[in-house]
Amino acid sequence: MIIRVVRMTFKEEAVEQFLEIFDNSKDKIRSFPGCQHLQLLVDAHAKNVFSTYSIWEKEDDLNEYRNSELFGAVWPETKRLFAAPPIAQSYIQKIKLD
Repeated sequence: MIIRVVRMTFKEEAVEQFLEIFDNSKDKIRSFPGCQHLQLLVDAHAKNVFSTYSIWEKEDDLNEYRNSELFGAVWPETKRLFAAPPIAQSYIQKIKLD
């Protein structure tokens, strides 16, 4: 399992546009093969800073998504709204908390 966190800082005037992009694409991303979970988080102190938190069955599934037509449509549209470069990190769960 791969946990992917992408922190994105948007131009303040672009937040609503980003939320619209996310709302229009979230179900397609969630139904992409290998995606087990997708969540959008907003920073507690900065309303223009968001993170996506996604869980993928395996790294190959994440890479397939990143090379997909869907990502190719969503990411460039999102990227032009940034106020700072995004920070993307991938994690593997080491200790199961259940």
